[in-house]
Amino acid sequence: MLSDGRAVSDPSRDLLKIAVVERHQGTGNVGKAFVRGLGLKRGALASSVAHDSHNIIVIGTTDEDMEAALAAVVEMGGGLAAVSNSTPLATLPLPIAGLMSSDPLPKIREHLDRLIAVSHKLGSTLTDPFMTLSFLALPVIPELKITDMGLIDVNLFKVVPLFV
Repeated sequence: MLSDGRAVSDPSRDLLKIAVVERHQGTGNVGKAFVRGLGLKRGALASSVAHDSHNIIVIGTTDEDMEAALAAVVEMGGGLAAVSNSTPLATLPLPIAGLMSSDPLPKIREHLDRLIAVSHKLGSTLTDPFMTLSFLALPVIPELKITDMGLIDVNLFKVVPLFV
């Protein structure tokens, strides 16, 4: 959706912005697109668990919340975050390569359960929205996937323009 010449999310139509930020080589690559089916009504979710490249993937209802969710993941050195009104509501630090934690499993489970509960309070209709996020960035399975290079048609091996 366009507003004042800017592409914006429209949560009332379940249309959210999604971005993948490259985090390994400092390229500055940020792939952007839109996604449906997550159900978020407010806030943003971000994760450094994004198969196979494990860049940071973020979805959200506003740019500000997306930026805050991204910043929360970066500040933790990797992990998962749920944000609303630019404030982290729940996080799971994954400081080992942005994928793992040395914390005991019950503590990790507690963080993950809280993240999922907060995601549902923000409107997500998915059982585990973070699992879905991780696979939206997996460009080896069809059809459309988001990478730090943009929206990719996996069947054609082409970047898909967002606007024509």
